[in-house]
Amino acid sequence: MIAAYQARCQAQVDAALEHLFTPPSSELTRLYAAMRYSVMNGGKRVRPLLAYAACEALGAPAEQANGAACAVELIHAYSLVHDDLPAMDDDDLRRGQPTTHKAFDEACAILAGDGLQSLAFSALLDPQLSPQSDAIRLSMVQALALAAGPAGMVGGQAIDLGSVGLKLDQAALEFMHRHKTGALIEASVKLGALASARADAQTLKALQQYAQAIGLAFQVQDDILDVESDTATLGKRQGADIARDKPTYPALLGLDAAKAYALELRDLALDALGRFDDKAEPLRALARYIVERRS
Repeated sequence: MIAAYQARCQAQVDAALEHLFTPPSSELTRLYAAMRYSVMNGGKRVRPLLAYAACEALGAPAEQANGAACAVELIHAYSLVHDDLPAMDDDDLRRGQPTTHKAFDEACAILAGDGLQSLAFSALLDPQLSPQSDAIRLSMVQALALAAGPAGMVGGQAIDLGSVGLKLDQAALEFMHRHKTGALIEASVKLGALASARADAQTLKALQQYAQAIGLAFQVQDDILDVESDTATLGKRQGADIARDKPTYPALLGLDAAKAYALELRDLALDALGRFDDKAEPLRALARYIVERRS
């Protein structure tokens, strides 16, 4: 089920994204090419899938979440472009292809990331992509700004860079990853729910519990794959976190305990969806997929 759903959602968000990469003038052709390269070079599209699935779980058509789906993928792509820069993780490979600063150059990659970040908020405010009321669109912008900024993803990256070589306990490791990885995953679910125009406080709370669990599970599984997978499968350098002496769940808990923890988080996510009917099956399938994926 998840493969067919993923293919449908990927095609939908990719079609919406493609329209955003037309340069407004010939002088900007290279910048827009770098932006497009950073987004349209593959990827699982997990965050757009979550936005679509949350919208559908509340009984609204997926198309209402096109703006949300584009926005979270654009923020995710910008974060990867900047994470890969020499000043941060200094990676040469992403999704099996040269990273943006290798395919273009470092200055162009920085500007491409900046452009993608701004474009994300434009997508949320575009009435063709986000047909909601002005009040709902404003709520979506606020949610994404909080998740992507210093109180969310950017703050988590700052903690991550400052943690190299340190031995964090589990509470500190989770604090870092709830910001670096979890904040945008949580926002993906929330934006999809808001896009449905049918979300009440109780529903948003249940979806937040779901999203917090899968956000952490996603990172735990990433850490496991950094140990168990290979570069060709991952599309990025295997063992990179170990080589950089970054704190990870397998290093802290042991590999078997990390796997058990990922399953525990999956089950917490599924429990949070107890009040939802069959329309939430894609959300349930995504929770399982996140801890079963091999890349």
